[in-house]
Amino acid sequence: MKKLILLALIGIGIISCTTQNATKNMMDLPKDWKHTTNIYEVNVRQYTQEGTFKAFEKEMPRLKSMGVRTLWFMPITPIAQENKKGSLGSPYAASDYTSINPEFGTLNDFIHLVNEAHRLGFKVIIDWVANHTGWDHVWTKTHPEFYLKDPDGGFHRASGMDDIIELDYKNQEMRLAMIDAMKYWVKETNIDGFRCDLASWVEVDFWQQARPEVEKVKPLFWLGEFDELESPEYGKVFDASYSWKWMHKSADYFQKNEPLQELKDLLRKYSEIGDNSMRAWFTTNHDENSWNGTEYEKYGVITKPMAVFSATWNGVPLLYSGQELPNMKRLEFFEKDTIKWTNNYQVADFYKTLLNLKASNPALRGGDSNVVTYLLNTTANDKILAYIRKNGNNEVLVVLNMSKEHVDFTIEDENLSGSFKNVFDKTKRNFNDGKGFNFSVSDYAVFEK
Repeated sequence: MKKLILLALIGIGIISCTTQNATKNMMDLPKDWKHTTNIYEVNVRQYTQEGTFKAFEKEMPRLKSMGVRTLWFMPITPIAQENKKGSLGSPYAASDYTSINPEFGTLNDFIHLVNEAHRLGFKVIIDWVANHTGWDHVWTKTHPEFYLKDPDGGFHRASGMDDIIELDYKNQEMRLAMIDAMKYWVKETNIDGFRCDLASWVEVDFWQQARPEVEKVKPLFWLGEFDELESPEYGKVFDASYSWKWMHKSADYFQKNEPLQELKDLLRKYSEIGDNSMRAWFTTNHDENSWNGTEYEKYGVITKPMAVFSATWNGVPLLYSGQELPNMKRLEFFEKDTIKWTNNYQVADFYKTLLNLKASNPALRGGDSNVVTYLLNTTANDKILAYIRKNGNNEVLVVLNMSKEHVDFTIEDENLSGSFKNVFDKTKRNFNDGKGFNFSVSDYAVFEK
């Protein structure tokens, strides 16, 4: 027990922004909202039949009601036509860093969307693809020296991806042009940050150079597509990063019947990173859905417990377009394949409860040194993931059935005591009178003290 508590205190307690040096203070300029936010990834192409900014804008009040705080738009730049995949190509193969994909509308349409999002209380971040471009990007004509070259002098295609070519980050002029392009979107559209695609494929010193320069315009939120366990140096630049190892390990846990203890050990490793940056937790995204299967294909009966985890563990929850339905199909990546909306958002209230709890309860803040998380001991440690997060008098208890069977169990841990309310069914429970549970398959419980 003492070992569990010690690990939690060392690994999961969060370092305060106020204790950081001047560089870190610069990174913390987005202020308080990043500690309580969630991120909803918008696939504009597949979101509506029209596939435009104007059409998506009509959905924003619904997402606001669901508790979404930050909208992340997949790349909004035009798509290269040379060597493109499918009939529409990949949004991640840009032909120009400072233009709008006409498939989605106009620059004014996007500016209007951002303004309306801000009016509704959203933050807006856009996907930024710094590692590579498409084959007919404007720079291939105006600045071919910006690119890596093969021995024969041709552009160097990215590993395993024939529709994109890689940029040369030894070229200082290219770096400055990339930074100027990022500034363009902040100045022209007033976005609030970037989700940086394949961030660790780009030299870390570029991000160290770019962030303070771009933030001369305004403070921003930076989400990087990298796992800090693999690329710790990038965590010193970004506010949040992906939890790829967790996502893959949790899928293997369910599909290959691996031990739950291995997941708990992995959580401890993430916690040992500290919390100068946060992790983004998710059950699906555009890549996973299209290439590896829906969240239900990957997680089966533990899909909802995994979603609860993503919204309540230390970090920032990340959702993908259509999860509120739920979306049960893999969306095409290079073709038009509209999400099959039914106007019956079966999972919306589930997410609303979790996202609002994340935003309102201080015990669920990410990046806050006052928050401590304890993994709890149970009589079914091989099947149940239970933890409690505390911030002063605020406490949130999370109990998840991570198994494929019915489980009767008891929490045997001194860190749990007192009266709580179940945030889903509103029932009250005093754990001083007993800590036993009777969980069916897929069951989960979240209690607020």
